[in-house]
This record gives sequence, structure tokens and C-alpha cells, in this order.
Amino acid sequence: MPGKTDRTVTLPSLPTGFHVLQAGRLSYEAGLAFQEKLIERRLHDADSEYLMLLEHDPVITLGRGSNQAHVRLPPDELSRQGIACHESSRGGDVTWHGPGQLVGYPILHMDQIGRDLHRYLRLLEQCLIQTLSAFGLQGERQAGKTGVWVGGRKIASIGIGVRRWISWHGFALNIAPDLRAFEAIVPCGLQDVTMTSLAVECANAPSRTTVEQQIIRAFAATFNLQHHGCHDLASFTQT
Repeated sequence: MPGKTDRTVTLPSLPTGFHVLQAGRLSYEAGLAFQEKLIERRLHDADSEYLMLLEHDPVITLGRGSNQAHVRLPPDELSRQGIACHESSRGGDVTWHGPGQLVGYPILHMDQIGRDLHRYLRLLEQCLIQTLSAFGLQGERQAGKTGVWVGGRKIASIGIGVRRWISWHGFALNIAPDLRAFEAIVPCGLQDVTMTSLAVECANAPSRTTVEQQIIRAFAATFNLQHHGCHDLASFTQT
């Protein structure tokens, strides 16, 4: 119609790829701080999504749905053992992070999956299940629970947060941690859960580098994103 204003709105396209940040070993606080920097970067420069891979110093984190009673050791004993304890803005209950565990923090715009958080959790599980299959393991879901199991034993935990529709926090996959560390908590609030690892379940435990490579491949396939390369924190900060 002559004189009618065209109100069609063209939305900016989403990134088709992601960068991997291999952060090495960081404290939980340092990992949170860098995630927040990546969220700001993603909000103001939508050139790529991100996947941060790291290992934490020993720490117990309490998610938004946690029960303090699920931490079995008193603060003085945690301190004696060198285990930090932090409340977290992620979902879920109590979990442990530490050496021998691969932690992944996707910084991903939820428009990639239609802002569907339930779907996002299932996709993270799918990514982990696909990773495990590369090592001959059959990853499993359990109805009503979030995470991944092998033969009824839990091998990976997931707890996410979303800020302005950008994801943060993420998953923890046990490669070869000292599983006795989980005795300090009720993992994810599951009283009868048995924790396991790739080192326990595989005849030949894969290296951390090999697991990271498989996670990257699985993440690319699961979220239909191209891998744009790996960076350490120092080199990435300078870009």
C-alpha cells in the first residue's frame, strides 16, 4: 500500500562457529571471572560462541537448589584438606571439582536453540554421551535427573546458568580424579549415587588432551557449529 511503512525486522544472524579456550588449571573464582568477561564479549561482539575447557583447584560448589546438609565435612576439615567451598549461581545441588576432571563452560547464546533450557541440558548430555562413545563407553541418561551415567554410575554432572540469554557454567566430566573426593558431599543431592570416571571404566584411560579433542568434536556436531580454533587465556585476551 502506498505510504505504508515497512515494519519487517531483520534479526542479526547468529554465529556459525565457536572458539575453544584451554584455560589449564584455575581456581573456581578465576574461572567465574573469565566467564563473566566472555559473556560481556559475547553480548557486545557476536562474532562467535565460546567453549572454555579447564580444571579447577579442589572446590565444592553449592548450586541454587543445594542443601547445605549435602556437604558432609565441616568447614575446618574442608580447610585442612585444602578444599574451598563456594555458593554458585548455577542450577543444581552440591558438586565437587578438582584435579583429574574436565570442566566445560559453554558461552552460548540461547537463540541457537530457541531459548529452550530443557533442550539445552539434553544437548549437553548428548555431547557428553557422544564423547564417551569415542572411548567405547555407552553413556546413559536417567529419567528425572540431569547428567550422564555409565552402567548406573555417574560420570558427568551438569549445572547451568543463563545471563541475558547467554549460557554460563556447564559440565564436569570425570577423567581420572581421586573418586574418594566425592565422599565429602552427597553428589548432586543423590544419596545412593556411585561416581565413576573414564580411568575406571576404560581398559586404557585416555589422556586429557584426547578427551578434550573428542569433547570439541562432539560439541561442534551437537550444536552444529564450526570449530574456529583453540587458544590459551593469555593469547586470547590479547586478541
